[in-house]
Amino acid sequence: MENKEIKEQICVLLDQRLAGVPERKACVVTYGCQMNACDSEKLAAVLRELGFVLTEEARAADLVIFNTCCVRDHAEKRVYGNVGALRKIKEASGGRMIIGVCGCMMQQKGVAEHIRTRYPFVDMVFGTHNLHEFASILLAALESERTFVDVREKEDGCVHEMPAERKSLSTAYVTIMQGCNNFCTYCVVPYVRGRERSRETERVLDEIRGVAATGCREIMLLGQNVNSYGKDLGGGVNFAALLRQADRIKGIERIRFMTSHPKDLSDELLETMAAGRHICRQLHLPVQSGSDRILKKMNRGYTRADYLTIIEKARRLMPEAGLSTDIIVGFPGETEDDFAATESLLAEVRYTNAFLFKYSPRRGTPAAAMPDQIPEEVKQERHARVMALQNAVTAEVNARLIGRELPVLAESVSKKNDRMLSGRTDSGILVNFSADGVEPGTIVPVRITGATVSALRGERV
Repeated sequence: MENKEIKEQICVLLDQRLAGVPERKACVVTYGCQMNACDSEKLAAVLRELGFVLTEEARAADLVIFNTCCVRDHAEKRVYGNVGALRKIKEASGGRMIIGVCGCMMQQKGVAEHIRTRYPFVDMVFGTHNLHEFASILLAALESERTFVDVREKEDGCVHEMPAERKSLSTAYVTIMQGCNNFCTYCVVPYVRGRERSRETERVLDEIRGVAATGCREIMLLGQNVNSYGKDLGGGVNFAALLRQADRIKGIERIRFMTSHPKDLSDELLETMAAGRHICRQLHLPVQSGSDRILKKMNRGYTRADYLTIIEKARRLMPEAGLSTDIIVGFPGETEDDFAATESLLAEVRYTNAFLFKYSPRRGTPAAAMPDQIPEEVKQERHARVMALQNAVTAEVNARLIGRELPVLAESVSKKNDRMLSGRTDSGILVNFSADGVEPGTIVPVRITGATVSALRGERV
């Protein structure tokens, strides 16, 4: 936090509002993608500087921030439910609890006002474009007698340069760009994150060097469409060139990235991945549908054949690459033939993993107004079918790794067994293995001894 005067004013007001609280706790609740998780780490850094102890338990916190996602209806409903659940807790605290709601949902028309009127116990509401002003927003909220709202249509500062309170010792998120220019007909992202804005190359590289200096071994480069990186900079550095420069930074052992759009993925990028010393052989390439008719309605900008050509090139250059995708079932007008085309594509590509979703209408997107909306029961049935298909493929892909010795980056203690660690292979597959003598953040050889749909099991060699 650069402005010491703002910090001092906040601390005075916190002393008044939270008088008698021996240890002030703050919780940042994150919904949605890795970009939101990265933003939450920046909010957490501000709260830490203000003297808060960070906790994962919202109900036990003195300050709670909900960082929201609006990509799917389910996430929105969870936000409203969880915000509403804090009403009685705040009342029990005598009104001292501080509650904020921010992120992508707030950028949608009418949502901020809905929060203000329906949830008047919320102290502050802000969006994605002014997250870097969080300290000033918190100060204004503490001074206000009603919900303080500050949602802007365009970014007027730099969120990326904020320090981050990183949760992981092994992997660090590094944002390289925000926004999207593609306007897929189902997607709300261009409306809530804005148009594509690339971060200056040297600032990205400086952050990576800083991450390396902390001992963190892996970075995840983030953007709504990383393949478009640099187009707005005019300096000749595209995403492939950025990867090559990042690959030369000492101390970083693994480089991953999210997310790629198929229409913008170049041969140069695939060749850079294959030749890189530290670039992981993992490619998340959302296809969304296997039907050319549906892809056109989605405004995806490629055909099934175009997509399969990319997959063939990727596998030729990187035979053991981990390939994953996103699939939407039940898009407006999707017929059984269209759905069958998606099933056949899944069977043909044989992804390591696939994220499968039922189409969810988003306010203000063209698809929400399209005729022939698919009934929920049909979406559910199709979702179950593709889930069964992909689970069978994933199980087979994972089973073929039994007996192999693979380098695994230890990330964290397993959620199910505190004597086990969880980590990932170079290709991005989750592995659970014995934690004896292994510290999170180290890369160790692991022999794969078993496999399920969700993860591999192994033992340290």
